[in-house]
Amino acid sequence: MRSITSQYLARYRRLTGDRSDSVLPVTGAQRRFLLVRSLDPSGRPDVVPMFFAFPHGTIDPERLRAAASRLAARHTALRSRPAVVRGTPVLCVADPDVGVTRPALVPGESPADALGRALESWDAQGPPLRLFLVRDEEREEEILAVALDHAVCDGRSLARIVDELGAAYSEEATDSHAAPGGTEGELAVYRDAVLRQLAAEERAETTEAAAYWADRLRTLHAHAPAPSPARVPEGTRPSGAAQARMPAYDGGVSFPGLLDACRSATRELYGPGLTVPLGYPWGGRPPGAEPVVGCFLNTLVFPARQPAAVETATSAASGPGSEGRRRRRRDDARPQGWTCRPTRVGTAARAAGSGWTGGLDGLLTVDDDSRRPPLVLAGVEGREVHVDGRPVRGPFAVSITQGAEIHLRMVWDRAVLDDETAQRAFDALTHALRPSEPTVQ
Repeated sequence: MRSITSQYLARYRRLTGDRSDSVLPVTGAQRRFLLVRSLDPSGRPDVVPMFFAFPHGTIDPERLRAAASRLAARHTALRSRPAVVRGTPVLCVADPDVGVTRPALVPGESPADALGRALESWDAQGPPLRLFLVRDEEREEEILAVALDHAVCDGRSLARIVDELGAAYSEEATDSHAAPGGTEGELAVYRDAVLRQLAAEERAETTEAAAYWADRLRTLHAHAPAPSPARVPEGTRPSGAAQARMPAYDGGVSFPGLLDACRSATRELYGPGLTVPLGYPWGGRPPGAEPVVGCFLNTLVFPARQPAAVETATSAASGPGSEGRRRRRRDDARPQGWTCRPTRVGTAARAAGSGWTGGLDGLLTVDDDSRRPPLVLAGVEGREVHVDGRPVRGPFAVSITQGAEIHLRMVWDRAVLDDETAQRAFDALTHALRPSEPTVQ
């Protein structure tokens, strides 16, 4: 039986003859985003926005538009449209088309509300990179939203986009065009990187990888209640948010340590003694591929068992409980078959008798602030800000940025979780991440 990736490549080659420079294949992660979009009743894509506040008068909208268009022209992913052609997910290469939209505030609306409204009205057929600019009269600032369709970007790409947008803004050129030779060369490099990624995914779809994930997820079930608009308090935004800052650890918090801390949150949200599916991104570019801007992440599933359940399971399988826990944490930090698509993972788990249907009860993302350059326009550094209240894809999501301090944020869907329960979960998560107080002798 051919793998899912093999079947996709066969359909793509029948569509294009594998020689097209205008219709490109997409990776497994990109196909997942397109699938989620197709299942959304509104067709809403996942949008990744970054918000930066500048003193009023700093930004020249026309200069910004030209800089963003040159940036898009240099990167195939930023000028392509994710689409489904004759049932086959692809990227359709197009000319760069980046505008600067200035949403007008309606009476009583805040700048954050206006930006949220603009992002919510995102047209999935338009360009994948868009800019929105709103003036905050109270602070005498302008808030710039740099927003991307998630199907064409990942965490590594975001940092590069911010850095290169600032560099393009500082260039003397005022036109929107990049050198044709550079554009064509990058397209070939991008195509090569995608094909390398698909080859890696195809190699990973083995019987051994399927058996690994089937065993790992055998007891998994989703526990979040179904969304209900009736749960959203009248007059509030679709999502709630909480954040905290705390001193950094020496060397930072390990990834397994972060996963452990998330158990505390899921216990408050869904109750004790459960195994909760928590998603997290993992991966990068395949060996030999150039670091192109694009989407090469895969979302893996962490079975967030409560501590007692973990000890019982690992003790039975691996001898003493402490060694079993250490082994399990190594698996969490370095999962096998990471390139295996979530669809294949879910299929393997169900074949092993799991009742899990593929839904996630939460998401975790981790970042390093040393890899997040500030956006600098005309020598002025923008202050990164957050615009809360936007719809959340999933019951809750936790993001942790580590550096000189730990910045912890959690957002939740109010149609799934009430604010009081979510705040208790955030408090438990924060407590789990704080360094232990030294014992006084």
